[in-house]
Amino acid sequence: MVNIYLALGTNIGNRLANLRQAVEALPPSVIVNTTSSVYETAPLYVTDQPNFLNMVLAGQTALSPDDLLVYLKTLETTIGRQKTIRYGPRKIDLDILFYDQLILETPTLQIPHPRLVERAFVLTPLLEIAPDLPHPQLKQTVQELHAALPTTDGIMHQREASL
Repeated sequence: MVNIYLALGTNIGNRLANLRQAVEALPPSVIVNTTSSVYETAPLYVTDQPNFLNMVLAGQTALSPDDLLVYLKTLETTIGRQKTIRYGPRKIDLDILFYDQLILETPTLQIPHPRLVERAFVLTPLLEIAPDLPHPQLKQTVQELHAALPTTDGIMHQREASL
């Protein structure tokens, strides 16, 4: 079993139910150890769409990185994700942030996630559950990466939205 960190996001339908369904569907291939709080965030890249609910989780898996990616993409489809424009609205999005301290770059998968360092909606919940986790390429902790963000405006902790 290896330690993994996943990011979850949703902005279509019952967003909290979508997150809950995804977390509950992960076992037995992914054992969920810890989940962050849920955060509401304004969309990036394509801004003309509803706000997202985002969270991260720490878990373990025996799946290889490629098998984990296939598993997560299949789960997205099962929950109801449909192909739209890149960075567009989605019922659920599941991304691999870290897979132990692996550094991997293939045509279909990059680990660590290549854009996590620019995303407050990922680093803020990750800071909550793994502040001392080192980025294997950048040699900085999540806490240091979060502190380097230009802003965390628009990241709203949803105290009433718990899984």
